[in-house]
Amino acid sequence: MSALPRWITHRSAKWIVVAVWLAAAALLSPLAGVLSEHQSNDAKAWLPPAAESTQVMDRAQKFGEQDVLTAVVGYVREGGVTAADLAQATADAAAFADLDTVDGEVVGPVPSQDGQALQVVIPFMLGDGGWDAAPEAVDAVRAITGDGSAGLDVVITGPAAGAADSAEAFSGIESTLLYAAATVVVVILLLTYRSPVLWVLPLVSAGVALVVSQAVIAWLAREGVLEVNAQSQGILTVLVFGAGTDYALLLVARYREELRRHADRHEAMAVALHRAAPAIVASGATVAAGMLCLMLAQLASTSGLGPVAAIGVVVAVAVMLTLLPALLVVCGRWVFWPRVPGLGQPEPTADGAWARLGARIAKAPRRTWVTTTLVLAAMSVGVVQLSATGLTAEEAFRGERPSIAGAAVLAEHFPAGAGEPVVVVAAEDSIGDVATALRGVDGIDPASVTEPVAVDGDAVVQATLLDAADSDAAQATVERVRDAVHAVPGADAQVGGSTATTVDVLAAASADNRVVMPAILVAVLIILALLLRSIVAPVLLVGTVVLSFGAALGLSALVFRHVFDFAGADPSMPLFAFVFLVALGIDYNIFLMSRVREESLLHGTRRGALTGLAATGGVITSAGLVLAGTFAALATLPVVSFAEIGFTVAFGVLLDTIVVRSVLVTALNLDVGDRMWWPSRLARRRSPGLTNELVSVSSTE
Repeated sequence: MSALPRWITHRSAKWIVVAVWLAAAALLSPLAGVLSEHQSNDAKAWLPPAAESTQVMDRAQKFGEQDVLTAVVGYVREGGVTAADLAQATADAAAFADLDTVDGEVVGPVPSQDGQALQVVIPFMLGDGGWDAAPEAVDAVRAITGDGSAGLDVVITGPAAGAADSAEAFSGIESTLLYAAATVVVVILLLTYRSPVLWVLPLVSAGVALVVSQAVIAWLAREGVLEVNAQSQGILTVLVFGAGTDYALLLVARYREELRRHADRHEAMAVALHRAAPAIVASGATVAAGMLCLMLAQLASTSGLGPVAAIGVVVAVAVMLTLLPALLVVCGRWVFWPRVPGLGQPEPTADGAWARLGARIAKAPRRTWVTTTLVLAAMSVGVVQLSATGLTAEEAFRGERPSIAGAAVLAEHFPAGAGEPVVVVAAEDSIGDVATALRGVDGIDPASVTEPVAVDGDAVVQATLLDAADSDAAQATVERVRDAVHAVPGADAQVGGSTATTVDVLAAASADNRVVMPAILVAVLIILALLLRSIVAPVLLVGTVVLSFGAALGLSALVFRHVFDFAGADPSMPLFAFVFLVALGIDYNIFLMSRVREESLLHGTRRGALTGLAATGGVITSAGLVLAGTFAALATLPVVSFAEIGFTVAFGVLLDTIVVRSVLVTALNLDVGDRMWWPSRLARRRSPGLTNELVSVSSTE
């Protein structure tokens, strides 16, 4: 047995381990608490660095355009605006110009062609505050305009107002997800252990892991080593709580098993840690490797999540393999009260529900896995209903948002793309030809093309889209604009703006799926091959998880469209669902197959498959419920993309733990037999048949 498990659970060293971790959490807590202050939520923090829209932002720095967010204030009166309305809008425009965060010319008031509306465009320079500073800027505008009166409606929309709505939607994301995840963990641990005390130890350990990982990430973000945004911080909370509690459940289950075999709790924990640690380390390595594969993604928001999530998982593994064992042996057997495991007590899993399920599967394993595979494949067909081509601003949130309602009002009186222009940067000596080409593009308002502004050899022009900036029609217009201005000889013209950003995000997301998904599968295969010392088993296990992912995504797509009435999905959603379901789904197969291999070395593959299922069935199902519950907590946010990721992963995890791992994998183990371990020596052993006890269980079903 390794010396490390004995050292961690040593009668004296256990106190040192507990003290070190608790002291680390206390000292690092202030740094963890300011992680949100190091978030980067501006547009460049989400975009592919090589994308054309990103390069436009870089070139536009010299024009002072990079950090500008415009707010559009609309004054609308049915029947026509009055002279008093115009006077108010003019006075408001002058007041807007005096705001500290306004940088540049306030444009307007501009009347609509129907005479029923006025529009003022305000350029805000929010700097490092990004969208976090947008609510304060919009509040300042609202303080000047009021809400309108006597038939005059005042609305605020545009990118700055949209950023304010987004900031509000993500406000308190850390505490919301933390409380939701912690509540789920507590409830499931209480149901699993049926102890009023035991649940505290995994929860404390998960809390320590979260604080330490947040502190490490905050320090790295402060030093500029990695970037964090609201999305990655939210997923970090869910992942650390979910995965960390899974590892705790596996360790506690093995510890309770060994307490029935050893009088000394320190010896029991040393054996449990020695047996469970390889599976937990392999599981953590699989998840971390899968997350690090996200760094291959073009999208900055996706690639940035990789190291953040990997750090969280690595810290969770370290805490659950050191702090939790030490806490358990410090507390002693009584922590399991009222079901305290005693020396010599029979192992309840030997004839439990999972043992009986295994006996049923053993009667016809081939028929079982073929039938299960066909059902999962049929569920996968629902993927054709998934429209992962992005969400408009109106579709991206649940519930009404002021900026979206305001945009709908102004779209009745002004071009739908007003306030979110197409931005074209080109060489100064060719800007005239570029502007001419821009005016001739179908979908662009020719009269809206601005006069060029030139600085240091480059020049910029802007134009208004006739369609809403987040619509498919606007995206098609941007593609035509790019074709037109790229064709101008020597112009080095590039097209940016919010719609161009959406076009680039969709293209990058599609490319990321083609690159990152295969990379994750390769990483998972390598780790499984090293753990199980086999080629056949890893290939089959990865196949089952991919099938589970397809089924989960297919059913989720049907639910999104026909139950939740979501208009579509974020382009990164399939990739995020894939990485979580494959990496975390393999977790449960690792928990099962490492025990199956351990038992197969003693009793042969057939007996090992059934014993492994009986021994791990309960704990893996509990782990799946924890992880599903924590990811479902994402649905507490009013953001459609988070709700979709949370639902898909939660459903996929339940499907994987209850059906794929328990039924499909067990049936494959029984049918393939010793060949599962090829080319290791275990594959050349002859498996004994079912024991009399298992035959007896099977015959009574």
